[in-house]
Parts: sequence; structure tokens; C-alpha cells
Amino acid sequence: MRVTLKFSLESPQNIKQQLLLWSQQYHEVVWLDSNEYQTNHNNFDAILAVDALTLLQTDVVNGFQKLEEYQKTTNDWIFGYLSYDLKNDVEHLISQNHDGLEFPELYFFQPKKIFFLKGNTLEVQYLQMVDDELQEDVCAILTTKIDQEVFTHEGSNKEHRPKIKLRIHKDEYHEKVNKLLAHIHRGDIYEANFCQEFYAENAEIDPLSTYTHLNHISKPPFATYMRLEDKYILSASPERYIKKKGTKIISQPIKGTAKRSEDVLEDQQLIENLQNDEKERAENIMIVDLVRNDLSKTAIKGSVQVEELCKIYTFDQVHQMISTVVSEVAEDQNPIEILKTTFPMGSMTGAPKISAMQIIENLEETKRGIYSGAIGYFTPQSDFDFNVVIRSILYNSTKKYVSYSVGGAITAKSIPEKEYEECLIKAKAMREVLE
Repeated sequence: MRVTLKFSLESPQNIKQQLLLWSQQYHEVVWLDSNEYQTNHNNFDAILAVDALTLLQTDVVNGFQKLEEYQKTTNDWIFGYLSYDLKNDVEHLISQNHDGLEFPELYFFQPKKIFFLKGNTLEVQYLQMVDDELQEDVCAILTTKIDQEVFTHEGSNKEHRPKIKLRIHKDEYHEKVNKLLAHIHRGDIYEANFCQEFYAENAEIDPLSTYTHLNHISKPPFATYMRLEDKYILSASPERYIKKKGTKIISQPIKGTAKRSEDVLEDQQLIENLQNDEKERAENIMIVDLVRNDLSKTAIKGSVQVEELCKIYTFDQVHQMISTVVSEVAEDQNPIEILKTTFPMGSMTGAPKISAMQIIENLEETKRGIYSGAIGYFTPQSDFDFNVVIRSILYNSTKKYVSYSVGGAITAKSIPEKEYEECLIKAKAMREVLE
């Protein structure tokens, strides 16, 4: 059972900073920030969950079954992530590429303390075992002095700027894309999401300052700061993987990216060019078909619908083409089964999904791990909401290894040079923050 209190706030922006700073005393932290994207099906402006009472940390073997047992046993709010390589639990696949980060494949925890921010209201839910700390904690949060260096980004990694390396260099990238194109022309696949890693060794970064800088320049609807002991996920994700609210399921795949311009007229032209780009629309529609097929596995017959097709959303760094696919499920539908039958998300694999995953595993140099996995939460009512882990910096502070990956959809019309340039556009914010 949880004790719940609500507080009215004068400055929601200050409370975000105060909550983040206060949370640093804990070894298990999840911060989810919608950055005021009110039209994007979000229930809260931000959520903070800290201090694990129980946790699940496991490899891919029977991963979804273990998650199902954990979710049923806790019957409470749980927060965590699914790594991309849980694909190996769903299908007969393997992951043998280099892993410099060494994160667990699946991680969820039941927090003792949760904070929900919506407008001017802060709702606090504490497990009864720690409810005597509630008033004292809220007082400490509200009186936390803002560290301007953390939030003005002047001090972000200034003393230890990592030297970023490429796991795949440009010429090799071209060769690998041409191999993918050969698979496509042969009819093995229609589309594949091919990813590459940028990394730094012996790297020392300030995770919170790095996250706030990344969030400041990107302001995405699915921003995440996550800490589990010595491992950090600093995410500026613009993409929802899947959400369950009651019996409604919502998936919002992204396919199609264009850069921004400071010139208003040029920026509008970039939007129109993206909207009318046949290649980008074809990529998006192929993934929409894949998502519709995935949702149909648990949907009530005839309930799968496309609410938005190839709609352009504008973010601080890029324009994105996003579609919204929905379905209805039975009230007694197992929530884990919805995840298992749609994972990994089609926008990060390709089509057909299994063939694409086999091919990209052979061509990519790095085990994806958390990248192109999902971070989110379950409610006590078995609802859930998960993002897609893209535009994210991953950091193992013990190994001093920092990594970010980017990818792009390869189709029959892909030109290797342009695909490489799109990867650099997607990587721009992470590189700027780190270097």
C-alpha cells in the first residue's frame, strides 16, 4: 500500500530541477520528462521514482516470463527497461557483437518513493514502510538550492571531454549499406534499420549535467534520466514504443528525419520536403504495416487502426515523420504478452522483422543492449508506457565507458552517402553535449 499526498506549486520548472538534484542520493533512479508535449498522450509532465524495495535484474533467458512473474507479484508501480537483445527470448536469435557497456538485459524495480508532476500539482506516493519520511523529503526537495552549473550547462564535462571514436568508419559504413541493399534487391528483406556506435574509453562525465544539457538542447517528449548503481541512461528520445491505457494500445513509430534550420522559411521548406519525400514515406508506411501486424496478435478483431499516417512533428534538433497506430485489447489481456508480441519495435528492426534482425546482427559491430530497447513503467492497474531508447548516451562509470548509437532505415532507394549524413544529423546533439 502507498500513502498519497498532493501539493500545489508556485514554480513547476524549479521543482523539476530540485527533484533531480535531490534524487542523486539514491542508487536506483528513474526520471521521465515529457517536456510539456501535452498532445502526445502523456499522463504526467514528469515522474521521478527512487530507492528500490525490490528489483528484477536478469539476462535474456525467459526474460519476459520473469518480468510477468515480477509484475504480478509486486502488483505495484515498477520502472525499468527492456534491452534490444530480449529479441533472443522472443525468437531463435543471438547477440554476439562487442559489448562495452555490460548493462543487464532486463531491469525493473519497485520504488519506495514516487513523485508525479502535472501542471502546478506534485503528487507524492510513498510505500507505508517509509511514509514517515514523506513530509521531511518534500521539505528537503522544496528547499534544495539549484546548482546553476548543472542546469546552465557551462560545466558539463568541461574538465574531462571524452574523445569520441567511431566503431564503423565511413568507407566501411558504405560497404555494409551496400550489402544490405544487396539483400533488399534479392528479396530477403524490404527494409532494415542499420545502427552504428560512437564511443569513448577512459571517459569521466557528470551524468546529471550531461543529461540536463542533452534535454535542454533537444526537449523531447520521452526524455529519461536513469541510474542503476554505476550505470546511467541519459535519453532524449522523441519516440514512443507502446502505451497501454485501459484497453487501448498506442504505438507511435518514427521513420523519416530532416534537419532544422534557423531560417523560418527554409525550416518550413524542410518540413514540406520531408512530408513529400517518397522514400521517407515508404519507410514509414512499411513500419506502420509491421506495427499493425504486431498489434493484431493481441487486439480485439478489427480494432487495429492508423490514427495518424506520416505526420510531421517538429523538435528542437530535427523534424520527424511519426505515425500513430492504435488497437483495443480484452480487459483480461496479459500486459506482458502485448510487449512480447511487439518487441523489439519495428522502427528499430526492419521488415520482415526476423530476417532483418538476423541480417543486421551480422553487419553491425556492436551489441545494441539498451540502445533501441525501451524504458518505461507499469502501473498497479497493469497499464504501461515505454519509449524507444534512441538519441541516448549510455555510461558505465566503473568501466569509464560512454556510448551513443544512431541508425537509419535502409530501403531499396537508399543512397549510402545520404544515410551516413542522416546518422550524423541524429548524432549531433549527443556529440555536442559530450565534446
